[in-house]
Amino acid sequence: MKKAVITCENISLGYENMTVLENVSFALDEGDYLCVVGENGAGKSTLIKCLAGLKKPTEGEIVFSPDITRADVGYLPQQTAIQRDFPASVREVVMSGCLNHSRLIPFYTKADRQRAARHMEELGITGLADRSYRELSGGQQQRVLLARALCASNRLLILDEPVTGLDPIVTAEIYEIIKEFNKKYNMTIIIVSHDVKTAVRSANKILHLKQTVQFFGSTEDYVRSTAGREFIGGSNENA
Repeated sequence: MKKAVITCENISLGYENMTVLENVSFALDEGDYLCVVGENGAGKSTLIKCLAGLKKPTEGEIVFSPDITRADVGYLPQQTAIQRDFPASVREVVMSGCLNHSRLIPFYTKADRQRAARHMEELGITGLADRSYRELSGGQQQRVLLARALCASNRLLILDEPVTGLDPIVTAEIYEIIKEFNKKYNMTIIIVSHDVKTAVRSANKILHLKQTVQFFGSTEDYVRSTAGREFIGGSNENA
């Protein structure tokens, strides 16, 4: 029997006196793959920051399963130009994800090193371990950041536009990797994407936002819904 990993109960979000999202409710079970879609300005990234613990809701609450803490959440935000130029080795960036787990000493253990090595191998970046992160291509950097997020957690992974700026081939590879991790680890995935057509091929649930919930449910039901037909049909304009 599946259990709810995360539940959003009537949450609203805003900045200063402006409401960005209102009355958002949904729940995800273990192993769910949710894609959050909507037009620019619909509140997608704001919701993701809230789920990752970077922003508090103005109303409502987010409830995690009793066996999950914030330290069990792997988060991959949108990259900034400064982050792309980060002066560290690939191994250092990946292993820094292990510091997500609370402990008294800020040192890496043997288990941390093994975890980082395993995820680098899974993502095909072992050969880049000693390379400088800033020297990598955009696709390679995203693989490094995915490995880092996996070091933080293989229970719940939150991804905000992980393929922005990547070419179609690399984008398809990143989506396939995320789908494989969802299946391999029964990991709950929450991803924001403008690539709606790819999203509906990968995710089993869709959350469509437009300042509030336009749709939440299975991908199959979304494709048949009015919101889904209209948005997928016009997705080239929203990409």
